Amino acid sequence: MTTSQAYSVCRAIAKREAKNFYYAFRVLPQHKSDAMCAVYAFMRRADDISDDESMPIDERRVVMREWVEQWRAARQSGVTDDPVFFALNDTQRRFAIPDALLEELVEGTTMDLEPRAEGAGEVQTCADFAELYRYCYLVASVVGLVCIRIFGYTDKRAEKLAEETGIAFQLTNILRDVKEDVERGRVYLPLDRMAAHGVTVERVKELAAGAAMKDNDRAVLEEMAARAEIYYGSANELMPLIDADSRAALWVLAMIYYDLLMKIRVKKCDVFSARVRVPTTGKLVLLARGALMAMRNRRSR
Repeated sequence: MTTSQAYSVCRAIAKREAKNFYYAFRVLPQHKSDAMCAVYAFMRRADDISDDESMPIDERRVVMREWVEQWRAARQSGVTDDPVFFALNDTQRRFAIPDALLEELVEGTTMDLEPRAEGAGEVQTCADFAELYRYCYLVASVVGLVCIRIFGYTDKRAEKLAEETGIAFQLTNILRDVKEDVERGRVYLPLDRMAAHGVTVERVKELAAGAAMKDNDRAVLEEMAARAEIYYGSANELMPLIDADSRAALWVLAMIYYDLLMKIRVKKCDVFSARVRVPTTGKLVLLARGALMAMRNRRSR
């Protein structure tokens, strides 16, 4: 297997599965785009194991542990016939991505296989926003910290801003996916904020089953949306701190996620009656604008 072949496999995975990320990848220089596809393919496999409802959770834990052990062996030896591991090894070397960041990413995915609070039966929950922030950090901010190493930066302020941008993206995902998550036995809305608005885990289950939303239900989600919007400010601050040839990619990604958040808020946080999406046409418009931005950045270098 050649490096080119390994990256081609990762790109096919990203093109097929990365509904938002792939649009951003397309305005990056080829070597950075390849690297992003490798990281995405690695993340996708971890998520697929975690979310595979054809297996009981105990079995998923075993599969995840075996997969992680295979990845660690491939990383340490440099020898593997897995194209995703092969491409990721090359990406790590090329962009000096620390092992610790990818270990944290795996830790975040593994959290989805473990209960996170007592008192909610079989439903996985977060006690408060601090616990939710930690989860978002592991599954999204760490991705941001990997991405900026691919994008390129020299100012250390970029690291905290990338962390907070990841929080914004993940809070948006959580809001969009409340219905699907509760059907999988997960409620990421902080229990203390739910309680403050008189909302219980059982109530979220009722909403997922078709109950009409009330003002207090919307208030919980709107509070989370307001938090997310604040964190999007970090994406704007991060933009000028990364290499010029990567700014368009960050802009496209941030705009897609921010547009999704705005659509959720326009619907008064009704994420139960229908899944909120950014239409493909809207993404293509943002991609076109990003491509123009990328061309201008290349000409100005």
